[in-house]
Amino acid sequence: MFAYIVRRVLYAVPILVGVNLLTFLLFFVVNTPEDMARMQLGAKRVTPEAIEKWKAERGYDKPLLWNAQAGGAGKATQTVFFQKSVRLFAFDFGASEDKRDIASEIGERMWPSLALAVPVFLVGLAVCVSFALLMAFFRATYLDLWGVVLCVAMMSISTLFYIIGGQYLLSKLLHLVPISGYQGGADALRFLFLPVFIGVVAGIGASSRWYRTLFLEEMGRDYVRTARAKGLAERAVLFGHVLQNALIPILTGVVAVIPLLFMGSLLTESFFGIPGLGSYTIDAIQAQDFAVVRAMVFIGSVFYIVGLILTDISYTLVDPRIRLQ
Repeated sequence: MFAYIVRRVLYAVPILVGVNLLTFLLFFVVNTPEDMARMQLGAKRVTPEAIEKWKAERGYDKPLLWNAQAGGAGKATQTVFFQKSVRLFAFDFGASEDKRDIASEIGERMWPSLALAVPVFLVGLAVCVSFALLMAFFRATYLDLWGVVLCVAMMSISTLFYIIGGQYLLSKLLHLVPISGYQGGADALRFLFLPVFIGVVAGIGASSRWYRTLFLEEMGRDYVRTARAKGLAERAVLFGHVLQNALIPILTGVVAVIPLLFMGSLLTESFFGIPGLGSYTIDAIQAQDFAVVRAMVFIGSVFYIVGLILTDISYTLVDPRIRLQ
């Protein structure tokens, strides 16, 4: 197991390097520091002197890859690539355009994102698996038919519709919960109820339909027919055999999502005014804060790779036949 984890971590290094190089090319070669300066300064204030000042304040005035004028190791370290890309591997994200430490901002905004994403993840998983099991249990009946119709209808509706409809109905008309905003402590429950509810409802359609397909596929296998032939009740077959064996494909999608919970929900956090990492990323894009965007892209890549490793490890927990060498 330990050797397998070490190999997977080593495999992840070239992927992170590739993502880092691609990000560097997009931000500093395709979109040059001069282009960044023009977008930040605006058309009326763009002068050669203003561009050079803007670049010097942010360290973009150095050579991209090799500083021939520096001495010793400075030839490689006194470059844009080292200071803006290589340092990301040490989680040194630097400062944003408004001179605030990005690492501190991420540490503060991570908790509101988790407060929203974890309940949506756990409640949504329980609701979707239960609904899918119900449809599978009553397969080929009107309950199953209308359940599939409901899933298709729900997955065809945009998440934005759920957000606007929920805010209008529960907040503006019924005044049950705040329409937006966020507070820490116990008051967070009032602000999180509506976005969590909408997040769960918006994911029921696609997830339940996918889980139902997995359950029905397992129910057609030989071991299920053998269990029924031995006289086991349908409920025992469904929960004792089908659900257990369907956990492997479920874990493929579920465990890989867990690290991405830290990244927050871009759309939900923006519409509900939750100061999480999702809204932080959206605000950085709108403000053209390139340092924050680069940091969030790198963190997203790290979390995604961690999710893939956790997925492989979790296989051994649900299927003892699998042993990681």
